[in-house]
Amino acid sequence: MYGLVVFALIIINKAGGLIYQRDFADGLNKLSVNDYLVLAGTFHSVHALSTRLYPLASPTSNRSATERPDAPSGIEVMETERFRLQCFSTLTGTKFLLFTEPQQPNIDTTIRKIYELYADYVMKNPFYQMEMPVRCEAFDRRLLAYVRPLNSR
Repeated sequence: MYGLVVFALIIINKAGGLIYQRDFADGLNKLSVNDYLVLAGTFHSVHALSTRLYPLASPTSNRSATERPDAPSGIEVMETERFRLQCFSTLTGTKFLLFTEPQQPNIDTTIRKIYELYADYVMKNPFYQMEMPVRCEAFDRRLLAYVRPLNSR
């Protein structure tokens, strides 16, 4: 079994397109570029459908007739014996998928820090075009510098 490991990161734009993919450690099967594109589109579709699947309010609910329930957030976590997939969706619809060891602690903190790096080094880059693939060396360097110590524990 592996130690506490962050395996990979995938970033999907609001249309379901793959805009970033990075492996950090061995442990997951290597996929082709086409497979990553299919994975991004499929996850985006299933995530969108899962936001529409929720139980209706029961007649004994304490809500008034005009009060609406909170909107469902879609898939947030998928877990198997070998890895855990954590999804963080931004308000703009961008999704960050983090593949980790199932017992990895503080995944919410890790994925939010990755989002902060994305905001600081990608979104503030005057040459970055929204919804396009991320090609930013500063982001790559900072991301690797953040994840490397997590994987060496």
